[in-house]
Amino acid sequence: MAPYEALYGRRFCSPVGWFEPGEARLLGNDLFRDAMEKVKVIQEQLCTTQSRQKSYANKKVCGVSYMVGEKVLLRVSPMKGVMRFGKKGKLNPRYIGLFEVLEKIGEVAYKLVLPTSLSGVHPMFHVSILRKYYGDLTYFELQDGSVR
Repeated sequence: MAPYEALYGRRFCSPVGWFEPGEARLLGNDLFRDAMEKVKVIQEQLCTTQSRQKSYANKKVCGVSYMVGEKVLLRVSPMKGVMRFGKKGKLNPRYIGLFEVLEKIGEVAYKLVLPTSLSGVHPMFHVSILRKYYGDLTYFELQDGSVR
């Protein structure tokens, strides 16, 4: 479906059909050639824009995968006026936890082991909101040897 058709709900009426049959013979070839050139330019620009947007989307998703047992951080999006995880506003954390990957669901979803404090949250997350943890695991260890 053309963008014009999607926006206005009807097909585009080409300027080629705007003239009387006698006038169209005089202007038809040039007008038709100009219209076709403009259509080709528009199609090339749409293709360029589509490939650029596709590359932006694929940068974060393609090639990212986690193995079972790997430690990841979970991105929480800040919401204005909502207090999450003990902090509010600018001090609200962008990433929380240190969660273990329990299993891989499909191509881009992962099931995590969540603590009881997050029992109301569904344990499956998209790969785009997970980040691999590269730091020192001893920071998260508690006195009893468990990981928080």
